[in-house]
Amino acid sequence: MNDYVEGLKIATKKSVEDFLKQKSWAFVGASENKKKFGGFAYRELKTKGIKLTAVNPTLEKFVDEPVYSSLSELPYPVDAVLIAVSPSKTLQIVKEASRLGIKHVWMQQGAESEEAIEFCRENGMNCIHGECIMMFAHPAGVHRIHRFIWKVIGRLPK
Repeated sequence: MNDYVEGLKIATKKSVEDFLKQKSWAFVGASENKKKFGGFAYRELKTKGIKLTAVNPTLEKFVDEPVYSSLSELPYPVDAVLIAVSPSKTLQIVKEASRLGIKHVWMQQGAESEEAIEFCRENGMNCIHGECIMMFAHPAGVHRIHRFIWKVIGRLPK
C-alpha cells in the first residue's frame, strides 16, 4: 500500500478511504482531557459509530470503557491504529502495530515523525499523516468546512 504521490509524502484519497473502511481501530493517545485532541476526537469518533479501543499507558478507565497500555495488550485484534501522541513515541507505536499485523496507521497532525513514516513505507503499511481524521470520518459535521477549504486550496488528498 503506497500512500506516497510521486516524490511527495502525502496521503492519497485511496489511502484515506482504505483506512476508513477498517472495522475496528485502536486510538493511541485517548485522553480524559476534552480539550486535547485525544479527548474530544475519541468521543466524537465513537458517536460516528466507529469501533474504537482506547490505548494510553497512563489511564485505567476512559469514558466508562477499559483502556489498554499498549497495542499488544488489546484482548482482540484491530484493523487500524489512530495515533495522537508526541512524535517521539510514534515510531515505537508503528513498529508494534507492524509486529501485530496492523497495516493501517493514521498519524494525527502533530504525531508524525519522519522515522515512523519511513518505517511504514518500508513495511508496506497504509500510512496517513498530515491530515486530520475529523475531516474524513463520516459524517464530518463542522469539519466539512475544513475539508472544503483544503479542497479549494488544493491540499485535499487526490
